[in-house]
Amino acid sequence: MASAFIIVGSTFRNKVTELLEKTDSCLPERLREELEETLGKPEPAMMSFSTARTLKKYLQENGHPFYLHELLEDSSLHLPEIVKPPRNPELVARLERIKARLANEEYSRITRNVNTQAISRNGTLADFGREVRSVKAVVATVFNFLVTVVAAFACSYMGSQYLFTDTGARVISAVIVASVVGLAELYVLVRTMEGELGEP
Repeated sequence: MASAFIIVGSTFRNKVTELLEKTDSCLPERLREELEETLGKPEPAMMSFSTARTLKKYLQENGHPFYLHELLEDSSLHLPEIVKPPRNPELVARLERIKARLANEEYSRITRNVNTQAISRNGTLADFGREVRSVKAVVATVFNFLVTVVAAFACSYMGSQYLFTDTGARVISAVIVASVVGLAELYVLVRTMEGELGEP
């Protein structure tokens, strides 16, 4: 696994240079070498986390007046990019099979109330014939309604000539009679349809 690094700033350089120049500082030899190597690098210089931990431990043990977080104030953290390992082909194939099985189960759950045998037994021609008969009944009902209203209008118009001599009065009386007959036809039609639907 790749480790993270700290990109050191000027504060770190100044304080560590001070620490290294002190003759009385008893820095461990390995830590001294790592710090000198870090300071010797051109900017941006990087230092490993293990060196930072060792330096922190040394500062704590010897009671120095500055802490590691103060040293790293203007430094930045460099985290390497995590490379994902390639996926196992067997695992991928197994996941695909599980997804396909779950999709089939979901489809079966959605379509469980569909009866395919009833659809194939009736056939499309039987459905078409039933729809044609239904449309024929509706067309006959509408035609019957229109003929009844027009006939009522014609009869009342022709019959009102004996009562009224004015054409306007004859038309108004014919419209009134046709409206009454139309409303009566609609009432009978609605009651018939309610009976066919099984409503009281």
